[in-house]
Amino acid sequence: MPDILVLYYSRNGSVAQLARQVGRGIGEVPGMSARLRTVPPVAPVTQVAAPPVPDSGAPYVERADLDECAGLLLGSPTRFGNMAAPLKHFLDGLSAEWASGTLVGKPAGVFTSTASMHGGQESTLLTMLMPLLHHGCVIAGIPYTEPQLTSTRTGGTPYGASHVAGQADDPVPSEDESTLARALGRRIATLAGRLQ
Repeated sequence: MPDILVLYYSRNGSVAQLARQVGRGIGEVPGMSARLRTVPPVAPVTQVAAPPVPDSGAPYVERADLDECAGLLLGSPTRFGNMAAPLKHFLDGLSAEWASGTLVGKPAGVFTSTASMHGGQESTLLTMLMPLLHHGCVIAGIPYTEPQLTSTRTGGTPYGASHVAGQADDPVPSEDESTLARALGRRIATLAGRLQ
């Protein structure tokens, strides 16, 4: 059964919750399954390195996950309108995969979470797409045929799924956010099935 890699970094749980919704959407496509993976945190050299295996949640990504996947979804919290450093650090180390074309032709999409409605969701999603374009991925977002895209009062953009955690840092996606995240997962899984 082909896997769609759902690769994310989540510090406070919002992006991890969104990743699970994306994974549910992938699982709704017959013959497709989600492979949830995360990246280790980065730290100044004066701090202790991350453990080799996460204490809980998704395991750390391995380069084989990129080679084996039929599609890719990247998720990150917003950091000043850009993806978080741990995900960027991982992507910056993929020169060999770029040179060999590991991701060429694979469908890909993105998702994010912010503390506020206008906290940089769209710019984060767009900057996450740039490395995917360089890797030759087939980019897909959420089309306006998804009715929640025009009715949501929380997260959700045509560039990818999103979540507004708010002042209380609530990691649980709203109903609209969950619906749109599942729609994105289904879309990438469906495209992957067609491309195979």
